[in-house]
Amino acid sequence: MIVVGLTGSIGMGKSTTAGLFAEAGLPVHSADEAVHRLYRGAAAPLVEAAFPGTVVDGVVDRALLAGSVLGDVAALKRLEAIVHPLVGEAERGFLDAARVSGARAAILDIPLLYETGAEARCDRVVVVSAPPEVQRRRVMERPGMSEAKLEAILRKQMPDAEKRARADFVIDTSRGIEAARAEVARIVEQLAAEASCGDGASGDPAGGR
Repeated sequence: MIVVGLTGSIGMGKSTTAGLFAEAGLPVHSADEAVHRLYRGAAAPLVEAAFPGTVVDGVVDRALLAGSVLGDVAALKRLEAIVHPLVGEAERGFLDAARVSGARAAILDIPLLYETGAEARCDRVVVVSAPPEVQRRRVMERPGMSEAKLEAILRKQMPDAEKRARADFVIDTSRGIEAARAEVARIVEQLAAEASCGDGASGDPAGGR
């Protein structure tokens, strides 16, 4: 089975593209959704123990938690030490289930894939991209967004040009949903061909590109 990393900077259309891969029949695992589930379950008591007052009615309050770790490198590392192993466990369970189901390829939707070195767990990487002006317009339309907040987010993310240069596939979402859907179909077809002949697939979720 080919493990495919899906990533892209804020406002590039990654979540929509993940939905297109699911629509095309590939199993998709979202790291963000995994964190949301953990904040409503297994991670909540651990986070509360490390950051008292950040859990409300058994659920991690992300705004309160952000206030506890913002600008504090040591606090952020404590949080990552709690969350990352749990997310990794969920990811491994997803991949095991995908293999058992006979999937030829599976998608790992990871926003900070390159920034965290997660590409080492993938056989192929798809980067979702769009021109800077499109990205900025999309992001600024989000509630509560500001220029300062956007710039702070972008500083934490690898530049889009570098992501595109390192990718196996690039999907430009500025050309509309149907164009993106056609690109996804082309990629799925190529992955199926690779899986059939064994090219590019290590069969190991820890395999490199």
